[in-house]
Amino acid sequence: MVTTLVVSRLSPGRVGAVINRNVGALRSGPSYWVVLLSGFFEPLLYLLSIGVGVGALIGELTVDGRTMSYASFVAPAMLAVSAMSGALAETTFNFFFKLKYMKTFEAVLATPVRPVEVAVGELVWAIVRGSLYTAIFLVVMVAMGLTEAGWAVAAFPATVLVGLAFGGLGMAVSTLMRGWQDFDLLSTGQFALFLFSGTFSPVRDYPVGVEVLIQVTPLYHAVELVRGLCMGVPGWGLLGHALYLAVLAAVGVWFASRRLERTLCA
Repeated sequence: MVTTLVVSRLSPGRVGAVINRNVGALRSGPSYWVVLLSGFFEPLLYLLSIGVGVGALIGELTVDGRTMSYASFVAPAMLAVSAMSGALAETTFNFFFKLKYMKTFEAVLATPVRPVEVAVGELVWAIVRGSLYTAIFLVVMVAMGLTEAGWAVAAFPATVLVGLAFGGLGMAVSTLMRGWQDFDLLSTGQFALFLFSGTFSPVRDYPVGVEVLIQVTPLYHAVELVRGLCMGVPGWGLLGHALYLAVLAAVGVWFASRRLERTLCA
């Protein structure tokens, strides 16, 4: 119902105008390109240092009856983290700066563009950033023999969905932020997700209570969805992970658009 409400109020032309504004900012100078590309290297360095380096000491893992190298286990998780990081970077720090300091959205809403179209336009732009990271990362995975090319192609739409979910979540959270100090809490939460979502060890290795807690967090579902596709073991369970992420994205966009309307149009 939330998804239907959001889509019914959208004008593709006005959403495109919001995206074009971000494209214009991208063309304004090389500094944004440096920031844009820098976000790709963190998960890659984790893959090389932990997945490959520490993986040489760990050897092989057996997950769901399949034996694989530790790097093959870690790589899909880093792929999901890359999609998450790209989307969150665009919809938290950048979104908050435009909302609170540059007053960009106040100027945009002086045009026929509506809050929901601002939210969707910013989300699409965040997905573009996250997809750039994941596309390059998938090429690296295939080159390193950590997945097959066919399954890499199948995993790419899943990474787009991950970016969609975390982009919506990031915008929703950003509308609640009071100042830059609140981002310390966001960074702590993001780092906790990074460490405890089945990224470096199977979730079943944790105590039962911790395992259940992990299984309700969004990055866990992202990692499970992407890992299942990269490993070439699709199943009905992956649809549940995809549905979780789709609902998170829809609710995030709806909440962010309502907050923008209340904050800027009151």
